[in-house]
Amino acid sequence: MMKPLLAGVLAALAAPAWAAPDWNKVDAALGRPGTEQAGGVHRYGFPRSDLHVTLDGVAIKPALALGSWAAFQPMGDDTIVMGDLVLTHEEVNPVISRLLAGGFTITALHNHLLRSAPATMYLHIAGHGDPVKLATALRAALAESRTPLAAPSRDSQPPSAGAGSSPPVDLNTAALDGVMGAKGKPNGGVLQYSFPRAERLMDAGMVTPPTMGTATAINFQPTGGGKAAITGDFVLVASEVDPVMRALRASGIEVTALHNHMLNDEPRLFFMHFWANQDAAKLARGLRAALDKMNLQRS
Repeated sequence: MMKPLLAGVLAALAAPAWAAPDWNKVDAALGRPGTEQAGGVHRYGFPRSDLHVTLDGVAIKPALALGSWAAFQPMGDDTIVMGDLVLTHEEVNPVISRLLAGGFTITALHNHLLRSAPATMYLHIAGHGDPVKLATALRAALAESRTPLAAPSRDSQPPSAGAGSSPPVDLNTAALDGVMGAKGKPNGGVLQYSFPRAERLMDAGMVTPPTMGTATAINFQPTGGGKAAITGDFVLVASEVDPVMRALRASGIEVTALHNHMLNDEPRLFFMHFWANQDAAKLARGLRAALDKMNLQRS
């Protein structure tokens, strides 16, 4: 008689492998192609190019702070979705109602910016299930807003989508890279940095890689004369909140929000948003000082 342990191993080896999602069907449901990220994640962007938001005289580009997104991560035979939707005040509750009807969970609703006109809110979402059904429900919810849903032209897609070229960023990007200790990526006229945490981050018992929105994001938008508007969010554990906030304020960078994005994260994470429009090199030094207070992956 075969020993129980050996029988279990052989049975596991004989079990069918989990089927990868049919991403073509997910793309079709959302009306646009996703970009493949590390860990098998597919990320979809919905820039609010319909909005003309200004803050302190700066016309905010979608890539700076107006990019709705959703990331789909395969998990067994199902898929986990996390995302962040940029909405005007009047769009918030119609979109929430449609998301709830489609099986999504709302995990946070808050501002990222101060004094912007029109004001925008940021709705964080989570879902679990069949990826095509989730994509269909998400698109139906977005249709309750004025979010552009037509498939983007190839020339308008960011470099990560494998099409077109991003507009140049009118900043000394090499100097900024040196101060920030990372290489920024141009996207839609904005220089973007990403800093993953060193810990293994979980939500509801599932690993949430940086591509699911758990990396610190820092964006620079040129405003002329070597200046830049900066915004984004620091992803912090509790012990880092006060040191990072003090570092930002010491450098003249506004703290604009502090809140959660998830409900069952381990370790508990806090997201700190910021804003400034000053000399880009000075801001980079202030941001680097704040990053140095964090437990980040080493490059």
